[in-house]
Amino acid sequence: MMAQTQSRAAKSSAAKALEKNLREQVAACTLLLNDLGLLGYSGHVSARLPGRDAFLIQAFDQSRASLKPDDLLICDFDGRMLAGPKGVRPPSEVFLHCEILRARPDVNSIAHFHHELTTVFTLIEGLELKIIKNHAVRWTSGIPVHDDPSHVSDPMLGRALAETLGPHHALLIRAHGQVITAENVPAALIDSVHFVENAEVMYQAAALGKVIPLSGREIQGFLHDFDRDRHIAKLWKYYAGIGRDKGLLPKTWKL
Repeated sequence: MMAQTQSRAAKSSAAKALEKNLREQVAACTLLLNDLGLLGYSGHVSARLPGRDAFLIQAFDQSRASLKPDDLLICDFDGRMLAGPKGVRPPSEVFLHCEILRARPDVNSIAHFHHELTTVFTLIEGLELKIIKNHAVRWTSGIPVHDDPSHVSDPMLGRALAETLGPHHALLIRAHGQVITAENVPAALIDSVHFVENAEVMYQAAALGKVIPLSGREIQGFLHDFDRDRHIAKLWKYYAGIGRDKGLLPKTWKL
């Protein structure tokens, strides 16, 4: 009996430590994306809580420039707030996160933002965002465009968006914004940066002439030697370091 009690206590302690770390990562990712100009007054980052049909996300009115770990809410996959500061509510697009996390057990973090230049690729007839930069090979399976520009403010709209996403790792929402899915919070940050970089480079290249995307052979050549885990860890350390040097991220956060 004592051993079972100790085991339960150890599991509870581990779960609390993991949640604390995830809270710090989501807050850091949000602050960094805001500093990089990808988030502004709207958009949000979420993280699945392991072993639960629940996730962390910021509140509706919380500034992306001042988010702290304890500000984050815990919501279930029906969009209901399970825990969080009093007097707040989930963001209006909480169902974007709910339905993707429900449909995609491989996804543990989601970033949704509204980068204007990247959104341009949903507004021009016959124009498709291509794989231009090497790190955009993350999206060789495709970058679908969700045709409904509405805010994803109810479960039905969330399910429709998750269906458009399918097995892919990102999508564009027509005249609205972007959704990036990843295996963890650091990867969501780095993928968001690379997604926007790729769109910006294609936009710049198109101003000069005919755009030549990476070929299948070039993509496979890059992937042959690419270590995603190492790349994510390297860039997360880089951006977290910048955040700490700027005073955006407390040095006590274990990122």
